[in-house]
Amino acid sequence: METTLYERLGGEAAINAAVDVFYGHVVSDERIKHFFEGTDMERLKRHQRSFLTVALGGPNRYSGRTMTAAHARLVERGLDDTHFDAVIENLGATLNELGVPPALIAEAAAIAESTREDVLGRTSVAA
Repeated sequence: METTLYERLGGEAAINAAVDVFYGHVVSDERIKHFFEGTDMERLKRHQRSFLTVALGGPNRYSGRTMTAAHARLVERGLDDTHFDAVIENLGATLNELGVPPALIAEAAAIAESTREDVLGRTSVAA
C-alpha cells in the first residue's frame, strides 16, 4: 500500500510545524500580508492544519467552507494569481526550511496549485 504525502511528510506533527512556519512567512510577506490583517490567526491555523491534513491524504477532520467560499472576501479585496503565486512560494520556502526533500515539496506544491481556480473563484458549478 502506497503511503500518503501526509505520512511521508511526517504526519500531524509535521503539518503543525509547517503551518506555524508558513504563516510566519506569509504575515511578513509584503505582497500578501495585508490579506491577513485583523485575522484570528490561531483559528486560521486550525483550519489550515485540518485542510492540509485532508489535502495531503491524512485523516479527514476538515469541516470548513469550500475553497471558493473561504476566499471570496479576499477575491473581492483583489486576491489574484500574483498573490496565489506568493502563497505557493511561501509554502515551498517553508517546506525547504523544514528540510523536506525537493520531490515532496513538488508534490505538495502541485496539490496546492490544484486549488488555484477554486481559491480565486474561477470555477463554476455546472447547471
